[in-house]
Amino acid sequence: MNFFIDTVRLLSRVCGVFASILIASAIVVVCQMVVLRYFLQESTIWQTDYVTFALVAATLIGSPYVLLIKGHVNVDLLPHYLSLPARRILALLASIGGLLFTLLLAWKGFELFEEAFEGGWVTDTIWELPLWIPYLSLPVGIGLLSLQYVADILAILNGREMPFAMDSHSAFEGE
Repeated sequence: MNFFIDTVRLLSRVCGVFASILIASAIVVVCQMVVLRYFLQESTIWQTDYVTFALVAATLIGSPYVLLIKGHVNVDLLPHYLSLPARRILALLASIGGLLFTLLLAWKGFELFEEAFEGGWVTDTIWELPLWIPYLSLPVGIGLLSLQYVADILAILNGREMPFAMDSHSAFEGE
């Protein structure tokens, strides 16, 4: 079980690095587009599509890393006042809910990818990028997010880490 958790966490870190590279490449492409349009007076063909798809892919593929580092928006008022066992139960329920949602989203994302691939869908711009390429980031990113949820659930069940990225004390301890 520890091997699975460690492997998924490593994969989530790789996703974070890949998402950072996508964001950096989008920044470079925007700068290139500005130079082409405003200084060289040339038109751009693929840059706007690339930037849009790269930023969406960075969001989706980077989501397992965000879950790994507990970087999502988190209101911890209730967990702060719960005992450790109650906090674990709440974290487990929240993670199972997140897992169910991401599994459904990954499945529907795969169906969209498959339909675009089989249908030969392309963008309606001059570039005519096959849409299965950007659509692939949905089932891949959300599928990996599902794996991170499974790893988090296993870590909570075996007591490997504290739920909600909190330390082990409760607000009621020490009173």
